[in-house]
Amino acid sequence: MLIYKILRTDEWHALRSDGETTGAPIDVADGYIHISTAQQVAETVGKHFAGADGLFLVALETDALGEALEWEVSRGDALFPHLYRKLTMADVVWAQPLPLVDGEHQFPAGLVEASE
Repeated sequence: MLIYKILRTDEWHALRSDGETTGAPIDVADGYIHISTAQQVAETVGKHFAGADGLFLVALETDALGEALEWEVSRGDALFPHLYRKLTMADVVWAQPLPLVDGEHQFPAGLVEASE
């Protein structure tokens, strides 16, 4: 199953150049990397990245993340995936820009629609 991490441009470039990341400042503070499912990602972007330009949507395969991936209750009592190790470029299935058009982030065709 694919799950998704939202990265700002500088975070994406750091992951690409360093090969790994401990995530955004909130990830470092919380001690794990926040990730969302297809059903959760649009709400996550709206809540935490509203109006932010230069975002990247990074897809990760749950099976490849192993035991470091834990599902924990978060927003709205939903289970959210949390990664308790560094995120590496080897974990990335694909990544693409998440453009901001007229104040709304544009997700890849079918991603959000398929999750609703």
